[in-house]
Amino acid sequence: MPTPIRWTCPPELTPEEARVTEALRRIGKFYVFLREVRAELFDDEFQAELAAAYQPRGTAPVPPALLAMVTLLQAYDQVGDAEAVVTAQLDPRWQVVLGCLGATKAPFSQGVLVKFRARMIAHDLDRKLRERTVALAKRTGRFGWQKLQAALDSSPLRGAGRVEDTWNLIGRAMAAVVTCAATALDRPRAEVVADPGLTLVGRSSLQAALDIDWDDPAAHAAALDRLLTEVDRLEQWVAAQPPSTRATPALQAALTALRGVLTQDLDPDPTTGQRRIRRGVAKDRQPSLGDPEVRHGRKTRTRPFTGYKRHVIKLRAPDLIVGAIARPANEPEHAALTTLTADVARHGELEALWMDRGYLASAEVPVLHARGVRLHVKPWPAHNGDRFPKQAFTITIAEGTVACPAHQVVPIRAGARTVRFPAAICRACSLQPACTTAPHGRSIALHPQEALLQQLRATAHTAAGRSDLRGRTTIEHSLARLDQIPGSRARYKGTRKNTLDVRRCATVANLQSLARIKRAA
Repeated sequence: MPTPIRWTCPPELTPEEARVTEALRRIGKFYVFLREVRAELFDDEFQAELAAAYQPRGTAPVPPALLAMVTLLQAYDQVGDAEAVVTAQLDPRWQVVLGCLGATKAPFSQGVLVKFRARMIAHDLDRKLRERTVALAKRTGRFGWQKLQAALDSSPLRGAGRVEDTWNLIGRAMAAVVTCAATALDRPRAEVVADPGLTLVGRSSLQAALDIDWDDPAAHAAALDRLLTEVDRLEQWVAAQPPSTRATPALQAALTALRGVLTQDLDPDPTTGQRRIRRGVAKDRQPSLGDPEVRHGRKTRTRPFTGYKRHVIKLRAPDLIVGAIARPANEPEHAALTTLTADVARHGELEALWMDRGYLASAEVPVLHARGVRLHVKPWPAHNGDRFPKQAFTITIAEGTVACPAHQVVPIRAGARTVRFPAAICRACSLQPACTTAPHGRSIALHPQEALLQQLRATAHTAAGRSDLRGRTTIEHSLARLDQIPGSRARYKGTRKNTLDVRRCATVANLQSLARIKRAA
């Protein structure tokens, strides 16, 4: 087995490196810190783990640890692969960190970076790189790691792929089928467009090709019928090709994408029976063919976005991010909770957790509560119009009773999810007009975690409890810091690649925190 290539990181500065680092002491301190900490960050054990990602087929053409440092520099300076090669060749700040000061050629190529990121993803090394920063913090000895307090939240990450309306999605999907068919048949693309008699493919703009009055409903319907007629002709033409051509993976994928767009964005018109553009947005709609994992989502009711959600969990002390992932924008927040709390558990026992109430629906919440983890979260409010809300009722889970505002008490039956007050009691009650109009009496729904929700509501109604809930702002500061590093737009296409980017940016944020800790020591 070939010997892995190690990155030699001598701690001593050369005279030329000392000159450069001295010039960076006031502006550019982070580069100096990376130079100082690189040997500790990439120790022998971690370098061996990075090198193992290249086994059993051989070794990396460049030390993997050096490439890992390049990915951090890319995140910090927000440069792509091609610019990273030029920067490493010309920028003495990068050269000091990478140990190649004075070099006339970058110690890596653009292609090597692409392949290294793929290996990082395959071996989960982006998570392990972030964990190295936590290990460095532990070595300072300034924090207790037995009981951990964490906070988590999410922020929007706009997708990198082109987001298009139904018309352009259909046109782009048709163009992809034509291109793949031309490649499979080894024929000019123009011939593939002409054979089925397509007139709308290959034009600069589908709307321009249709050339209609878009405010005229009749013209709009006629244009859609014309477009779908060409879709049908294209699919029939492909179906008539030799089986070996139809079975080409790229062509099959393009056809699947085209059919997916038609299914999600069209539905039958109840009056004519013809297909029309769907009113509203289909569940799990794919708005981009360039990035199939992008989805429509909302951070709040008034803040829609298209892309991903960036979930981050951090320790309140020390100020370190211990978990970071990207998920599709339409995935509920609570789906990420189990993954994030598992990231905390790698570093110690979780004692308290601050989070947004969007995570309350997770199956992990009752598990954490049963373990004694203190949950600091504002519960969902219960509304009932102008009548008494659920909060006006005293629900005592331990005693198994519910008392209404008129002090009438009914028992909670074992296993029941609804408690109903008898109709006779409600009809005789003077508070009925302010409580219910239901002929069968007022009913109260019980949540599976009703005891926890009662506890959270009671806490939120005290000044001390509200003050404690404001401790969640620490995660908002971390999300704001991440927005300053990569911005709010995804750098890559796909959930896993963007998780890598979020994790390496979180690593940079942690290293910046470590730099402040060391300066304060």
